Amino acid sequence: MSTTKSSLIRLHAADNVAVARVSLSPGAVLSEFGIAAKTPVPMGHKIALRAIAAGEAILKYGQVIGNATRAIEACEHVHSHNLAITDLHLQHEFCVDAVAPELFPEADRATFLGFKRSDGRVGTRNYLAILSSVNCSATVSHAIARHFNTSGELDGFPNVDGVAAFTHGGGCAMDGRGEGYAILTRTMAGFARHPNVGAALMIGLGCETNQIPAIVETQSLVAGPTLRTMTIQATGGTRKTIEAGIDAVRTMLPALNAQRRSVQPASELVLALECGGSDGYSGISANPALGYASDLLVRHGGTAVLAETPEIYGAEHLLTRRAATPEVAQKLLDRIEWWRDYVRRNKGDLDNNPSHGNKAGGLTTILEKSLGAVTKGGMSRLEAVYEYAERVSKRGFVFMDTPGYDPVAVTGQIAGGCNMLCFTTGRGSTTGYKPVPCIKLATNTPMYERMAEDMDLNCGEIVTGEKTIEEIGQQIFDKVLAVASGERTCSEQNDYGDYEFVPWQVGAVM
Repeated sequence: MSTTKSSLIRLHAADNVAVARVSLSPGAVLSEFGIAAKTPVPMGHKIALRAIAAGEAILKYGQVIGNATRAIEACEHVHSHNLAITDLHLQHEFCVDAVAPELFPEADRATFLGFKRSDGRVGTRNYLAILSSVNCSATVSHAIARHFNTSGELDGFPNVDGVAAFTHGGGCAMDGRGEGYAILTRTMAGFARHPNVGAALMIGLGCETNQIPAIVETQSLVAGPTLRTMTIQATGGTRKTIEAGIDAVRTMLPALNAQRRSVQPASELVLALECGGSDGYSGISANPALGYASDLLVRHGGTAVLAETPEIYGAEHLLTRRAATPEVAQKLLDRIEWWRDYVRRNKGDLDNNPSHGNKAGGLTTILEKSLGAVTKGGMSRLEAVYEYAERVSKRGFVFMDTPGYDPVAVTGQIAGGCNMLCFTTGRGSTTGYKPVPCIKLATNTPMYERMAEDMDLNCGEIVTGEKTIEEIGQQIFDKVLAVASGERTCSEQNDYGDYEFVPWQVGAVM
């Protein structure tokens, strides 16, 4: 990939389009390619490097991102007005690029300061979680958390990162035997036993479908000193439950505060790889740099979790080639097929993506977006494919089936055990995801400078040619270790994360 200080970025020798490094006016001379812009081309958008015939494939990353809907002149802006997806026929080869990661020697592996839990896993934060089993107990759950986070009562517990309420809009009017119920209970259990959660309080109304005793039993949770439960109806109403919840949290705080950080190997890090508010630079700067950091983590023995199945659609053939076994590759294709059926039943289309903001930033088709999105996963071998919120047990690079909607995707990754999160953004996403620290990676310098209080690291220097993907990738890896050891991210400083717990709702609401 060429990232020299030119006006255009050509990502592959076979490409017939390039990406504008800066906004181009008609007549702007692009001497390095021997052409001049015929039409305005916004920063991050594509320009034709030669004449492209109607129906001809348009190539970016050396891959097809769609076909010309009309004849396109050389040096013309290429976007939604002249580019669209036609029939997609991909060749899915299995395991041909699967190479076992070259692990660093034990003595050379990185470390961080984390909280070692009784089950052997390691947390990067130390939260007390309040989990609502149903929307009806959301107000009570937030009231209890708000008491501790605003009263100053936590000042005496310096090793506690906060009391966080995780509430949602479901929990009842659902089939207790259905897929949606299984996903919700698995998600709640994943947060209750999360390594960043040292203690949890589960609160229900009492009459909901999503019964707390059933969650505890089916998800193999153990009620006791670090997991307490109650319902509003049995406790005596709203006020009494808030008071009882505050008392319960008070009894758990001393033991939680007794937890201390200690030196832990980077192999205990499980890193969620996420993107949101993507633009034309996402697949050029922040995503591949995060992919480099992901590969580094894998070589240190850690785990990186790619997700968002609708946003790898059209690029899944690159992942099947890296699958460790044919079974892993087939499981990924099975999930793609599930999504085809899912959107068809709901009268949708997998190419309803990119979003308005993605398109304004230069992305035209889901194929283009997906090809950039998969670069977050680096080049490591794909070891496993997990269903939504399923506990991640394999080390190395893995994939989790989730929607592309950021809060839903990240909720699933966290429930699966991710204790760190890197989030690339070109438009400027501002979310955070308690109990996991979220590192925001800006794809371009103008947005980074405009939203400096929300962005942790600028990957735009790759676009300008000041830094390489490898240099920024190393910075990301170093940042992951620092944040895992307690350094606060911009999202944490802005106190994001109280409303981004969004379990995937699948199935009928009755």
